[in-house]
Amino acid sequence: MFKLKEDIGESLDRINFIYKNQKILTECIKDFKGFTIFKEKLGPYQKGKSYKLKFFLAIPLIKNNILKIAPEDKFDNRDAQRYAISERDDLKLKELESKYFLNKIKEFKLFMKKAVNIGEKPKTDLDRFNSYNANIIDSRLLKLLRLSTTELSPSDEQRLTNSEKILISNISELINIWRNYYLNQN
Repeated sequence: MFKLKEDIGESLDRINFIYKNQKILTECIKDFKGFTIFKEKLGPYQKGKSYKLKFFLAIPLIKNNILKIAPEDKFDNRDAQRYAISERDDLKLKELESKYFLNKIKEFKLFMKKAVNIGEKPKTDLDRFNSYNANIIDSRLLKLLRLSTTELSPSDEQRLTNSEKILISNISELINIWRNYYLNQN
């Protein structure tokens, strides 16, 4: 049996790690004196002010209701719906807002769950969020499968997210091996 050169799961985890080190814009919703982690002082945070933090540092502060995602960086079921419709209606692979867009969807699900758990949003919003995100992923996956049987043009490659580049590379290689196995005489 054929073995992939690199574990796709590990590659996706690496990309997600890079995403979590990207900065996001947050707003303080409760005064907090701050704390020190890994010899780095975080805070103090003042209610009403905006702060740009690495995603992984913002998560515990968001979970503890000190910060919230700023409107400019938020991603909820309405945003997911807009992207799902746009992706569905376009036959070509669209370039997304960021090479880490799919990671953003994955990670922002945490905030949707939190909003539902504290009663800020109805559970139907989370269900819609999950449904729209599945539509985005499935639409892009179908387009990637079509692309994987051909030579990627530079413009096609530019439209891929980082995780999609890994996937299409592996799929293309497997399809070529499988296709050549049946088409070439040995």
